Amino acid sequence: PISDPKLGMLIPTIYGPGGLIVDSLAVLPDGSTHAAHFDSAFQEEFTQFNVALATQLLTIPFPSPASGYTYTFDESLGVFTRSTQSFGPILTERAETIGKGKVTFGFAYQRFRFDSIEGVPLSSVPAVFTHDDFELGGGRGDIVNTVNNIEADFSRFIAFFTYGITDHLDVSAAVPIVDASLRVTSSTQIVRVGTASNPAIHFFGDGQGGLGDTREFPASGSASGLGDVLLRLQGTAPRSGPTRLAFLADVRFPTGDEEDLLGSGAWGVKPLVVLSWELGRFSPHLNVGYQWNGESVLGGNIATGEKADMPDQFLYAGGADVGVHKNLTLVVDLIGQKVVDAPRLVRQTFTAADGNTYDQVGFERGSYYVNDLAVGAKVRAGGSLLLDVSVLIRLDDAGLRASC
Repeated sequence: PISDPKLGMLIPTIYGPGGLIVDSLAVLPDGSTHAAHFDSAFQEEFTQFNVALATQLLTIPFPSPASGYTYTFDESLGVFTRSTQSFGPILTERAETIGKGKVTFGFAYQRFRFDSIEGVPLSSVPAVFTHDDFELGGGRGDIVNTVNNIEADFSRFIAFFTYGITDHLDVSAAVPIVDASLRVTSSTQIVRVGTASNPAIHFFGDGQGGLGDTREFPASGSASGLGDVLLRLQGTAPRSGPTRLAFLADVRFPTGDEEDLLGSGAWGVKPLVVLSWELGRFSPHLNVGYQWNGESVLGGNIATGEKADMPDQFLYAGGADVGVHKNLTLVVDLIGQKVVDAPRLVRQTFTAADGNTYDQVGFERGSYYVNDLAVGAKVRAGGSLLLDVSVLIRLDDAGLRASC
């Protein structure tokens, strides 16, 4: 196989530029031999895996750039004082701003190893290839049954800062550096529906004159670089007792190389409404928003450069942070999103000419929900330094999912 150096092209080119070709010693009427071409929706449709991957990366929440210490101005003392007893959430938002003239810096590391898509293990994705004009029968009735192992590992290092323009308005930015690794291995086997008596009609050559019914096609690659940069404005409404209301607007810039799966390749805009309450050490919060995404080759056809819209998401989250100690905050959140009109993998069955059935997959468009439980802690390590740790626990199997 000839693999493109870009990660987004590993699956479309895993069998080479001509697709899956099986050798043959069968003699044609003109005295020549031929190489049999086997077609499958897998090689074309499974480029939708890129859409699923990019969509999932879009839904992975950034650490909150404005959480931590927040301040209000105490007019009686003439100084800024901490406005909350907890350090705030980690992967969701609270309504407080950090205070006029205040600056916070943060760094985060996130790692994800994807292991299933719509409940189908990525280690064993089935696909069936049929011969050209298979409906004519005879030797064309042969199929190539494949099991495909996809290993997708992604990590990102994020630097972010927040500046308090006024007591009620913050500006934040997040700059991710992404490391992506993708490995695909397709294990193929010729199923002799129409050529059981003549194994020389269809075979995989070993390059030394040997004939075989099985072959593995591997492809792998990795890439590192700048991801999609995020810019945010957050404004708070006038305070009403313990209740705080804020409005956020995120703009995502397509600065990551989408062909190497480092970014989405699409502009994005996300308005978000945040409600939070200050109830002593206990601070619940709710987030509701919508992510609009623009066009990208990942949503269209990466091989031809055709662009199409990336799926939008309706976002929701709710949870609480608890200041169990002046130097320790525990955080728990339900984080969810509805992915709108996106490619979804579906299980299918192929029936060969001899009546035997084989598992395979396809894609159809539809909306689905993705829900995770986030559990974490924030520890004051001295001065103004906070250390955060958080784990995402998946609550369902919809979409592309990570084990860790």
